[in-house]
Amino acid sequence: MQDNNIIRTEYSELMQKSYIDYAMSVIIARALPDVRDGLKPVQRRVLYDMSELGVKYDKPHRKSARIVGDTMGKYHPHGDSSIYEALVVMAQDFKKGLPLIDGHGNFGSIEGDGAAAMRYTEARLQKVTQEAYLADLDKDVVDFGPNFDETEKEPLVLPVKVPNLLINGAEGIAVGMATSIPPHNFGEVIDGVIAYMKNPDITTEELMQYIQGPDFPTGGIIANKDDLLSIYETGMGKIKVRGKVEYEKLKGGKERLVITEIPYTMIGANIGKFLLDVAALVETKKTSDIVDITNQSSKEGIRIVLDLKKGANVEALENLLYKKTKLEDTFGVNMLAVADGRPETMGLIPIIRHHVNFQYEIATRKYKTLLAKELDKKEIQEGLIEACNVIDLIIEILRGCTNRKDAEKCLTTGDTSNIKFKSKASEKMAKQLRFTERQANAILEMRLYKLIGLEIEALMKDHNETLEKIALYEDLLSHRSSMAKMIMKELTAFKKEYGRPRRTVVDNLAEAVVEEKPIEEKDVVFLMDRFGYAKTIDVSIYERNKETADSENRYTFVCKNTDKICIFTNTGQLHTLKVLDLPAGRLKDKGTPIDNLSNYDSKNENYIYVASLQSVASGKVVFGTKQSMIKLVDGSEFVVAKKTTAATKLADGDEVLAVRALKGNETMIMRSGKEAFLRIECATIPEKKKSAIGVRGMKLDKNDELKNVYILGDGENEMVEVKGKEFALNRLHIGNRDTKGVKK
Repeated sequence: MQDNNIIRTEYSELMQKSYIDYAMSVIIARALPDVRDGLKPVQRRVLYDMSELGVKYDKPHRKSARIVGDTMGKYHPHGDSSIYEALVVMAQDFKKGLPLIDGHGNFGSIEGDGAAAMRYTEARLQKVTQEAYLADLDKDVVDFGPNFDETEKEPLVLPVKVPNLLINGAEGIAVGMATSIPPHNFGEVIDGVIAYMKNPDITTEELMQYIQGPDFPTGGIIANKDDLLSIYETGMGKIKVRGKVEYEKLKGGKERLVITEIPYTMIGANIGKFLLDVAALVETKKTSDIVDITNQSSKEGIRIVLDLKKGANVEALENLLYKKTKLEDTFGVNMLAVADGRPETMGLIPIIRHHVNFQYEIATRKYKTLLAKELDKKEIQEGLIEACNVIDLIIEILRGCTNRKDAEKCLTTGDTSNIKFKSKASEKMAKQLRFTERQANAILEMRLYKLIGLEIEALMKDHNETLEKIALYEDLLSHRSSMAKMIMKELTAFKKEYGRPRRTVVDNLAEAVVEEKPIEEKDVVFLMDRFGYAKTIDVSIYERNKETADSENRYTFVCKNTDKICIFTNTGQLHTLKVLDLPAGRLKDKGTPIDNLSNYDSKNENYIYVASLQSVASGKVVFGTKQSMIKLVDGSEFVVAKKTTAATKLADGDEVLAVRALKGNETMIMRSGKEAFLRIECATIPEKKKSAIGVRGMKLDKNDELKNVYILGDGENEMVEVKGKEFALNRLHIGNRDTKGVKK
């Protein structure tokens, strides 16, 4: 490559530009819907392709694979899975307020079952999609642009006549931004649009008389009605959605709670999670009122049944379900869409304003196209009518000329030079003819049967209809009020045919309150074996089996059931878990790995010391590391709400070798890799904050580091092997910190 072809540029600038280009591509051309038609590019392309393939609502279904393949080949070269997923979602009535595709076959379920492969399913357009989303594409109502390889043309936006962005909502994650728009009721949104068209100065509060709030396909109850005004004004906020619970009494005094509607956010795998959460409430004894839970949902709808014991507190149980499960959930609203080529967060009125302006634009373009066609028809009709009045003269002209060109010239300019006439009078009349070129062509191509009286009457009738249409189109194009009436008339017709009752109830409900039963504080014994399996047992069981319990477990100590367990690791982290979260049972029960109950990761760290938070917080904690950094920390610093926190600061390459909560006269023995030992009193170690590295405990030779740190309590001893011989650590004399110690 020659030097003059190399572009020299700053790498950071090139990366920044490239990333911005990528981000904008994702934002505009993939993840966010257009405010005008409420569709993402992939959805728009699927619908347009189905229209081009002729997969209409009154035609047979076509294989989804054919639709996906055609869309990918012509318009959307991003892989078949994204196209098929978009097609499937547009066919799911539990996700879309107004499904745009009529699916035939397995298109998934509300419980999270995926659709069958595209080779097994079939699809076609819904009637409403043809009438309100794809109509008038042949009337130059929207701009078309080249596809990815410039071999086809595709619409840059579909001429959608209803506010689809609100009706079907949208979800999408772009780069640095995301959209989340809830679906709304078809009829309510159309009423809101009509109200805005009648009064463009309408306030959001006034508009909410028509659009009460989101209307989710799964029904449910919106519990914070008062927050909707702020959400619709700013385009952002949180909606609390609850499932619908019914109470049934059965024979024999039995009772049950039946969930018949679920929050929109529970669609899919969250239904299974809800069932597990309810089972967990029973297992953890948060409630004892539930006897059994069954999912009896079917094509007819959701039905999750909770069988209750006699005398169950139904109201308290309902509140518990709202508080502790996904039966009450939050739908985060962020009404972000592409408007005028850039992403914008909009409230209710700006979205409707953009939609209405778009309706005027496509209606204006439509009626301009229709007007031009009617004016062309008028020109030809007037020529044919005039020709019928002088038909004898025209026949004489045709019989007197030798070619079409002479006849056409005579009809348009009155040139009779190459035509033979029977009389001078006829020639004189012919010279006065001034038909347009289009009229002349129509006359020359007219068939003789058109001269029948009834045909002439039909021509006059068509002409009158054409004149009426021209007057109508000119009125619509000249007067905005007339155009508004026409748009509102269309919207009203759509509402009448496709509107449906609201499914979601909008209300202000009191927050669910759960009265936690006070836990009876008592002593329990914490047991943890060398594999990290932990549990608690009653003190009485431990006392009867003390020898067995101590021999089989690495950690054994008494603590309160309301306490927490502290796990100090070699990476300097402290993980905590509640004693109540530990399984309580018998001595022979296996227990649960601490990995499952806390943030402790046995693959990347090792626990050094395990103790109750009460024993840690009530005194001092001593630390010793591989690089011979030691310190004391006040135990109160470890009383934190977080499940994981930094217990100490470590230098690069360092790790914790020993941690212990001190009780009194403990000593620390440091052992180096070169078998140097130093024993010091823990009381002489300086106290530091947990965020400090500490002080040097033992002077080490070059390339040496501590192999072990032992902490012995008063009267304790530990035997270690040094050069093949056993050695008692309590025989070491106590020395001073920051010395070299003695070699063994």
